[in-house]
Amino acid sequence: MKTYTIRDIASLAGVSVTTVSRVLNHRPDVNKETRERIEKIIRETHFLGNTNARGLKQSSEVIGMVIRGRSNPFLNSLSEAILGMTDAMTDTLITEYIDEQDDEFATALRLTRQHRIKGLLFVGSLIDGRVQVLHGLDIPVVFTTVDGGNASLPRASSVAVNDREMGRVVANALFSLGHRRVAVFGSNPVAGDSLAMRFQGFCEEWASHGLTFPPEDYRECRFSYDSGYETALEYFSSHRETTALFAMSDSMAVGAMRALRDLSLRVPEDVSVVGFDGTAISRFSVPRLTTVEQPVNEIARCSVQLLMDMLNRNAPPRHLLVEAVWQPRESIAPPPPGSAE
Repeated sequence: MKTYTIRDIASLAGVSVTTVSRVLNHRPDVNKETRERIEKIIRETHFLGNTNARGLKQSSEVIGMVIRGRSNPFLNSLSEAILGMTDAMTDTLITEYIDEQDDEFATALRLTRQHRIKGLLFVGSLIDGRVQVLHGLDIPVVFTTVDGGNASLPRASSVAVNDREMGRVVANALFSLGHRRVAVFGSNPVAGDSLAMRFQGFCEEWASHGLTFPPEDYRECRFSYDSGYETALEYFSSHRETTALFAMSDSMAVGAMRALRDLSLRVPEDVSVVGFDGTAISRFSVPRLTTVEQPVNEIARCSVQLLMDMLNRNAPPRHLLVEAVWQPRESIAPPPPGSAE
């Protein structure tokens, strides 16, 4: 009996590998007719899901991709862009979506035990002591959205924006408008991930203007609209003197804007809001969200190219920085009169 791969399913359904991956990972952004057609083909071909090798023979070598952050629209867009760019590859790509609180390295190690993994892509990783479990793997690894130089893996490359510099850009923009009390929503501020780098850059720029960022104005927040909403509701209920918010993802920022409206605070007249990532919703929110736009397609293309170079040409690891773009829109303005400290 023929063993079907995700690429076979995509071909039979007349869709992209990306679309099949969305269905397999129960993503909501697939129309009903397409989903039913793919699911019918999966049943008819006895195609298996991620936990059962997705129809792969155990003798096959595959590439694994671990996406850390199911509810993060930016990472979902990035992983789908990567999937789209692997359509022409002869290698089979298996994907694993995990929660942002889960361990991507333990997940990758499990994948290497289940399959003959020849290379790994990490999307949205946090590089810390947990990465040590990969030190015994002699395979190429690419980290996207975070500088992988700190991983100390001999065959690890990475692609990211200069998060520290963009944190400085955000801080300078808000300072130049006259804001002196700013809240920041992000992940663990002392972690070794991209969000921690953004916060470090923000604080460095703040200090260059003679200001010290108060720790009580930082809130840890998940990458979701709900978390942005709840965090903003809690913070701004008791911090009416704060005139700006830097949320380290667009989804956080949009959730926060809804909370501000529910608190009868106007954006940007009372509170300016800045996001990060440049996802589609930033262009359609009301008001349109000021953000730092990451080049999704370029990050995806570079990530795939780095991995292919290491696999096919035994190229040495490289750590690339690609350019993010400051996108000022309708959600920022000078603080209201009389608010300056």
